[in-house]
Amino acid sequence: MRIIFAGSGEFGIPTLAGLLDAGHEIVLTISQPDRPAGRGRHLTPTPISRLAAERDLRLLKTANLNQEKLPPADLLLVIAFGQKIAPHIVDHAKFKAINLHGSRLPKFRGAGPINAAILAGESISGNTIIRIAPRMDAGAMLRQSSLYIGELETAGELHDRLSADGPALVMDVIQQLEQGKAVETEQDESQASRAPKLSRQSANIDWTQSADRIARQIRGMYPWPGCHVRLMESDECGRATLVRARPVDGGGAPGEIISPDTVATGSGAVQIVEIQPEGKRPMPLRAFANGHPWRIGMRLESI
Repeated sequence: MRIIFAGSGEFGIPTLAGLLDAGHEIVLTISQPDRPAGRGRHLTPTPISRLAAERDLRLLKTANLNQEKLPPADLLLVIAFGQKIAPHIVDHAKFKAINLHGSRLPKFRGAGPINAAILAGESISGNTIIRIAPRMDAGAMLRQSSLYIGELETAGELHDRLSADGPALVMDVIQQLEQGKAVETEQDESQASRAPKLSRQSANIDWTQSADRIARQIRGMYPWPGCHVRLMESDECGRATLVRARPVDGGGAPGEIISPDTVATGSGAVQIVEIQPEGKRPMPLRAFANGHPWRIGMRLESI
């Protein structure tokens, strides 16, 4: 099949690579323009742009796809692209346009579906392939998958598993479209929910909240924006990011360390399983405590 691929984030990399390896022709790859990144604020291509360059694909970087002239194609495939697509672009290709979305729609429509699933305490996530519609992520469904969410799984880990789940799902839909066997199912609007784009403020921990909610926030916000903390009684610890936590029994002043690995909350406590010191890799809390101030009675402040 002759495919136009539109994407920006890492989520679409396995699918784009899989399509190429399966022999499909990517007639055009479309991505967002290079953006400043890092401390030096150097212009940096998107992950999809980098893969397109590596695989010698025809690449279009555009801030507005709707103003571009596209080549003939059988299908437009959109994954984590980040632009609203106009009807004339949706209808451009023979089989029109489809989108791979990282949730079991109609749950979690929007920019942050993977984080939202963990924050909401879901036990199952998955991908959905949909038709692109005027309303965000509201198009008819063509295929859906299911993946269990691990007890301590972070949003980053779930992102990678869902990303790896995408290629087989997309290949199946392509085959169904080619054979005229694709079945489109309208979404149940009564079950729809939103997954808005995250901000750094989303990761601020209110220790007066319940342990379950805070544990989900820690996992659901890692690696970005990340729940950053510091020990209020120590200048030696510096900033660290909480990576994994689980709710446990316990009590004390919210934010107070009440055992070697446990912090009190407004209801119960959270066991900090893994933490990432600034500029270093994640490590078990007990390993962190061996080289940093971390004592019962100290208090954690969200920063």
